[in-house]
Amino acid sequence: MRWDNLRLADAEGDASAVPLFARGAVARTFDTPEFKGMTFYEIQAKSIINKVPAASRVPFTHTINPYRGCSHACSYCLAGDTPVLMADGRAKPIAELRAGDRIFGTRLVGGRRRHVVTEVLDHWSTVKAAHRVTLADGTRLVASGEHRFLTERGWKHVTGEGARPFLRDGDRLVGCGRFAAPPKRDDDYRRGYLCAILSSPCALLQEGHPVRKAGERALPEEALDRARSYLGHFGADPAPPSAGREPSSLFAVAESPSGEWMKGFVAGCLDAGGGHEADRLRAYLSALGFDRLDTSPASTRSGEDPAPTAPRGGPAPIALRGGPAAWLRLLHTVDPAVPGPHGLEGAVVESAADLRVVSVEPLGVRTPMYDITTGTGDFIADGVVSHNCFARKTHEYLDLDAGHDFDSKIVVKVNAAELARKELASPRWGGHHVAMGTNVDCYQRAEGRYRLMPGILRALTEAANPFSILTKGTLILRDLPLLVEAARVSEVSAAFSVGFVDERLWRAVEPGTPHPRRRLEACSRITDSGIACGVLMAPILPYLSDSPEQLEAAVREIAASGATHVTPIVLHLRPGAREWFLGWLSREYPRLVPRYLELYGRGAYAPKAYQERVSAQVRELARQYGIGRRASWRIQPDKAPPPEQLSLL
Repeated sequence: MRWDNLRLADAEGDASAVPLFARGAVARTFDTPEFKGMTFYEIQAKSIINKVPAASRVPFTHTINPYRGCSHACSYCLAGDTPVLMADGRAKPIAELRAGDRIFGTRLVGGRRRHVVTEVLDHWSTVKAAHRVTLADGTRLVASGEHRFLTERGWKHVTGEGARPFLRDGDRLVGCGRFAAPPKRDDDYRRGYLCAILSSPCALLQEGHPVRKAGERALPEEALDRARSYLGHFGADPAPPSAGREPSSLFAVAESPSGEWMKGFVAGCLDAGGGHEADRLRAYLSALGFDRLDTSPASTRSGEDPAPTAPRGGPAPIALRGGPAAWLRLLHTVDPAVPGPHGLEGAVVESAADLRVVSVEPLGVRTPMYDITTGTGDFIADGVVSHNCFARKTHEYLDLDAGHDFDSKIVVKVNAAELARKELASPRWGGHHVAMGTNVDCYQRAEGRYRLMPGILRALTEAANPFSILTKGTLILRDLPLLVEAARVSEVSAAFSVGFVDERLWRAVEPGTPHPRRRLEACSRITDSGIACGVLMAPILPYLSDSPEQLEAAVREIAASGATHVTPIVLHLRPGAREWFLGWLSREYPRLVPRYLELYGRGAYAPKAYQERVSAQVRELARQYGIGRRASWRIQPDKAPPPEQLSLL
């Protein structure tokens, strides 16, 4: 294999060389036909065993992915300053998010979409042509044409291309409404904040610590830190020498307070409890556009939303007309040090704001764009529900090759084996089953060059750790001796993805994968070696591979391979896969496009009745052909020897 380009990607020098990763990656390209036009980014990963979010509906908890393929993965979406709703109610620019951050996503519960807390699983950036989406309430979002927002009629791209649905004037987006602008944090804001804090019964500061009076709560640590910082800014003593000392006139109530002063005062009242300034707090909130306020925890006047329950040490409980959405607007408007309860968790995603699309305009420039992967598959971007990216969506769900369509960039975690050995040996590791190939095929073509899997398999074997592999790559046979060795010390299984055996359909849909019969031959060899190997019969394509004759032909050959089980999965059309597949369908089978739009009009999955019918057919065929009933030899892991009783003599 002849490499024709080897360079260190420098984020300051050639930022376009490695658009997705930090400096230190080595970018390689080579001119062999199978890798033509592809770029490989070799990185030193920080960890390799990934914990699957609890919200994911999969039968395993941990994965290892030595590669991240981006050929069919990410539609990078939003400008870097787009605010994303965090779990504490604050808003944070999408460019500043990091894996592990807790944010709000949504989930359908009882037929209604509700706010749920989720986690950022990954974060990427690139450069894309920018479009501005303007809504009737004044919201302006800068996004790529490929980005998707949730409308009342489902997910839609910013711009149209091929058969994909896209935003049109009048489409109404789904969300809680535009985020309020944060305060300026100028001197007026600081004075207002200190006025509220220093006049609070719990804000007496001695030797740098809050003094707690009988019956009063201490000032929250976050508020105390902010107050000290603001006092230092004005050159004042952050620790008055005696409790009861009057605050400086610099921080007295302003006679004609500015809007920023009022915002600071309200933030300070929320942090300190606010009960001592109820009348002034009500007046200032009214001036800021928050009417019908009541600082009593029990305030639930007729027709008003109840106040959120404040935790110990948190801000004052407040009842505002508008419920969680109004509380969220208040948090963003005044920015208290302690965000406090916002009531969004489990709340229905709705808003009185006019979220109709007014215009979608190309800006004529290419700009940095960012996207994230989350546990729920979405997030809240400036008050509207936005899609997130899934790694290699069409690769995962359509069984397609990484060298076709979109950007051909493969990330190679060259230290994967070293990390696996280290993490599996950690005392904190619980010996959990590790699933490989569930996100990115670990035996894709690049594995022939990088040979990362042998080291990973040896690390799993040394740790006697159970694992499974899902692949469509016959390259797995290279490592069959290692799989056999691993099966002698722990539970090991494999599965191949084979949705159909129709050669014409395979050449049209999966041109970059091994022939289905080659995959089944590999399945047979693995089974004959004493390792359980099944078949994930996916994807089953409606109107293309779901006829009784096609299903029977596939199950018959799967049975002949000696597969231990077969699991049928009807095609999923999640964001990313949907656009690619419908574009392909419109070119190859245009007459089927209306039928697919009808079948998948309500989401990513075919109707439950259709899925159940296909599954029942496959189960019956599997029974007829004896899949799973055939007795075959299996390697049994060696049992650990009983502990030896040592003699004292």
